[in-house]
Amino acid sequence: AKGGEVTVVTYGPARAEAALRDCLARGAHQAIHIVGGDATLGDSFTIAKVLAAVLKDRGYDLVLCGVQGVGTDNSQVGQMLAVLLDLPSVAIVTKLEVGDGSLTAEREVEGAKEVVESPMPALITCQKGLNEPRYAALKGIMAAKKKPVEEIDVARLGIEEGADPFYRVESLTLPPEKAAGTIIQGEDDPSAAAAELVKLLRDEAKAI
Repeated sequence: AKGGEVTVVTYGPARAEAALRDCLARGAHQAIHIVGGDATLGDSFTIAKVLAAVLKDRGYDLVLCGVQGVGTDNSQVGQMLAVLLDLPSVAIVTKLEVGDGSLTAEREVEGAKEVVESPMPALITCQKGLNEPRYAALKGIMAAKKKPVEEIDVARLGIEEGADPFYRVESLTLPPEKAAGTIIQGEDDPSAAAAELVKLLRDEAKAI
């Protein structure tokens, strides 16, 4: 809302505070660090419950979440959080206009764009391109180092991490390594290079 304040919230281990400091340096007014998260890898519902427990008694006009987490890429936390907070939600928003008690959002759908109106308070998940974050000036960076960050231990919320997840990540594995590519040198003899390429495609790649 016009004249309002921005509060940034993260849930994670001690190192997550750096992200909050960066947000403060870019102009956010307040920061909340819910300390924990090591036992909730991939458990979107527990993450949403933790965030909801902190936000439910605080005043807000608009809750903004990312489209998806970098680690899991599953796009679940924002929508689960909206349900737990009993908020209308709009996902994958690329353009946003906020009015008096309502918002108009443009969102991506397959092969098209959709315009959605919603009352506020509301929750949206933000797609890349919705906003270009301002650069953190030196003055802002120095000021952010001195600003207080509210810390909340997840144990205080009465939520036991990893106790009863909807699902559990059993393992994470890297894909098999690919064989190194072959570079054919043919500047001096293009015909020989072409013949070598055909041979490799036929005998090794089995493409012809």
